[in-house]
Amino acid sequence: MTSTLPDDLLASVRGRAAIHDRENTFFADDLADLRDAGYLGALVPRSLGGAGLTLREVCHEQARLAGAAPATALAVNMHHVWTGVGRYLHERGDDSLDWLLADAARGEVFGFGYSEAGNDLVLLGSRTEARPDGEGGYTFHGRKIFTSNSPGWTRLGVMGLDSTTDPDDPRIVHAFLTRDGGGFEILDDWDTLGMRASQSCTTLLDGAHAPADRVLRRLPPGPSLDPYVLGIFTSFEVLLSSVYAGIADRALALAVETVGRRTSMKTGRAYSQDPDIRWRIATAALAQDGVWPQIDGVAGAIDALEDRGARWFRDTAGLKVRVTETARQVVDEAIRCSGGSTYFNRSELGRLYRDVLAGIFHPSDDESAHSTVAQSLLGPVEA
Repeated sequence: MTSTLPDDLLASVRGRAAIHDRENTFFADDLADLRDAGYLGALVPRSLGGAGLTLREVCHEQARLAGAAPATALAVNMHHVWTGVGRYLHERGDDSLDWLLADAARGEVFGFGYSEAGNDLVLLGSRTEARPDGEGGYTFHGRKIFTSNSPGWTRLGVMGLDSTTDPDDPRIVHAFLTRDGGGFEILDDWDTLGMRASQSCTTLLDGAHAPADRVLRRLPPGPSLDPYVLGIFTSFEVLLSSVYAGIADRALALAVETVGRRTSMKTGRAYSQDPDIRWRIATAALAQDGVWPQIDGVAGAIDALEDRGARWFRDTAGLKVRVTETARQVVDEAIRCSGGSTYFNRSELGRLYRDVLAGIFHPSDDESAHSTVAQSLLGPVEA
């Protein structure tokens, strides 16, 4: 499998992860190294200057990066989501995001400015206002949360509701902003339990402008099978799953290493010989063994241009929930096997325990995924 992440680069990233977590600082040094390695263009086709990796291959790269530094992987993931959307469209004959792919290959960093407090509609609605500028562009006014790469993005994908052009036909506007365009403020409010280096700060939009050539879609609120929406949803869920799978892979490896060197005073033997510990390790491994075939299967189907229509929402939301819940289980078992030292901040397993919790907050959350699957099987709830 093709790789763009050399082992020595991952070693450098791993060596800085605890420092960024402890000091609550952005992973600027990691980002510079990843840019220099061409990793920001991993999903970009070779014809547009990138590495040309498939979605399945990048999932495995993201898992390796997450095993070294989960917060770095999570934030870089939001960049890869956008290149994933660009690739999704490009491979289906739509060149509207080819400029984004070329920008990424040149080292531009993309951020994901979609999340809003209390917006459980996610892609289907928005609290942000999109005000037309009269020339085909828009200014955006609203509050975005969990904006990963806040200190580092140079391009920010956003959405907002245009209810003024035609009040009887409101539209969700999807567009891109540039960092030097102004009209926004990034709050210094990222002081979280885990995933600290991602610096996913709140972004206040107050007139941030996207010109007409950076407005990609104007879609009716509500469910949509537009390829742009499908590209966002599938890329987000699959790539996110790979990050949490990587955290679980690393936690299991650490647990195996730890129980092999810890010795019981009661028996004088390594904990790896204790039947209860062996059961826990096996439980974690059995759960984790089911994760990668699912990721590979879904990512491979997207790479193969498989058309599942609305079923893609069920398949990828379900994947995200299963992987993130499994990752929490694996890390929990790893902690239980490894002793009280993991309760200290200096412990890598302790840090993974905090980082893995973030998985429950990303869309699709547990409730949304269950609603999607129920509707797929039972139809909509009757009015």
